[in-house]
Amino acid sequence: MAFIDRHAILEKNATLLLAASLLVVMIGGIVEIAPLFYLQNTIETVQGMRPYSPLELTGRDIYIREGCYLCHSQMIRPMRDESERYGHYSLAAESEYDHPFQWGSKRTGPDLARVGGRYSDEWHVAHLTNPQSVVPESVMPKYGFLMNNLISPTYIVDRLNADRMVGVPYTDEMIASAKADFMAQADPNADTTGLLARYPKAQVANFDGQPGISEMDALIAYLQMLGTLVDFSTFTPDASR
Repeated sequence: MAFIDRHAILEKNATLLLAASLLVVMIGGIVEIAPLFYLQNTIETVQGMRPYSPLELTGRDIYIREGCYLCHSQMIRPMRDESERYGHYSLAAESEYDHPFQWGSKRTGPDLARVGGRYSDEWHVAHLTNPQSVVPESVMPKYGFLMNNLISPTYIVDRLNADRMVGVPYTDEMIASAKADFMAQADPNADTTGLLARYPKAQVANFDGQPGISEMDALIAYLQMLGTLVDFSTFTPDASR
């Protein structure tokens, strides 16, 4: 009863309750936040991760512009039902170069964190052009117009420089080669030796099957790399974290 009586003092005194609440929040904040100041990096280094190639980065910008993140998440939670459907749970390192990240909170459509390589380029073209032609129950709008929007790497150097300013490790060589890499990734006949050395596992193709480089090419290039960079058959979590 004595404890309840003392607790009643807080309940009846708004000022004292506010002060006590602030004290509890401050202690909890210190306990959770203070250790972070002693860590050089809170993201585990994972072999295989790299910055987006110029064409993939352009596709990602189109993905955001068209609001794809509103219906598709890119974060597989560490739960059995999620991993059995979508694959290995998402790692923090997979979003290390995302500004902003695409974790999402809604799944009108499936999670796309591991969509890379699951479907052919032709499937993606058909799906984006007329989603109901491949998934009859889909409520996704049509994005066939992307195939008619031709693009060029006019501002891609500025785009890579902007990302480098916020910590993405684009090298001087990557930036100097950005325009050439942009064009080469969408041309199966191009010399892609340098592109693949700078961006391992980058998919090279005429993604939409049409002349010229379109927004459809860039978007499919982005989708086809999602979840493909980390080799989960050899991945071992860092037990020290």
